[in-house]
Amino acid sequence: MLPRDELLKGAENREELARVLDRAERALKTWEAETTDFLSPPVLAEALARFGALTELGFLPWGGYPQAERQRLAIARTDLPLTTEQIPLGAVLISGNFLFDPASHRDYLGALLGTGLVREKVGDILPLGERGAQAIIVPELTDFVTAALTQVRTVPVKTTVIALEELKIRPPQRKELTTVEASLRLDAVASAGFGLSRSKMADAISRGDVRVNWKDVSQASYSLKAGDLVALRGKGRLEVGEVTVTKKDRYRIQLTRYV
Repeated sequence: MLPRDELLKGAENREELARVLDRAERALKTWEAETTDFLSPPVLAEALARFGALTELGFLPWGGYPQAERQRLAIARTDLPLTTEQIPLGAVLISGNFLFDPASHRDYLGALLGTGLVREKVGDILPLGERGAQAIIVPELTDFVTAALTQVRTVPVKTTVIALEELKIRPPQRKELTTVEASLRLDAVASAGFGLSRSKMADAISRGDVRVNWKDVSQASYSLKAGDLVALRGKGRLEVGEVTVTKKDRYRIQLTRYV
């Protein structure tokens, strides 16, 4: 048995990590690979940080494509090889005419959860503009979703099962930039990095649309540091690079934006 109390001591996502440990212990007992439900980025990061050093177990995350935010975690004894093909994933296409009633990521997620799905069964959602969206889910529920999901917002939709190879993944574009700020406040740095006004960025932060290192941050005054990753819903991610102090005691910040 694994030292659960020690591994979970002080965990920020204790309930979710306990379920990951359940799978890990089953993998040790059965000598077969186990797979978790979809994990959010902060849960996955904490699971790998806390459990990755276990010498008797190997871990492999996969969410359908390299940049996937929500991923399932395969777990097996270290002498059993793990590949992404062992991680079961399904995908559906949600087709409709959203020209006059555009739907957001949140709308598609709400519609999926409205069918009775729980969040852990849903991976990434890939909006396709006015045509609809694609969603990654656990494969055993794809047939259920095709029958149950018939409307998003006011738009009637047709939901069909598709192969993972049909996912329309847009490779992230990378842009390097430098900004000079009076402080390392989240609203100041992120507004420069994402090209938004500081007031709009502050509003996004207060709405809960901004995460730092995959954790929700609701304070515009939150202080960033080199290595932090800032995610803004619908606008991509921003990585904080080298931070230096100018002769006028301002901060010169190297940023990398991924969209």
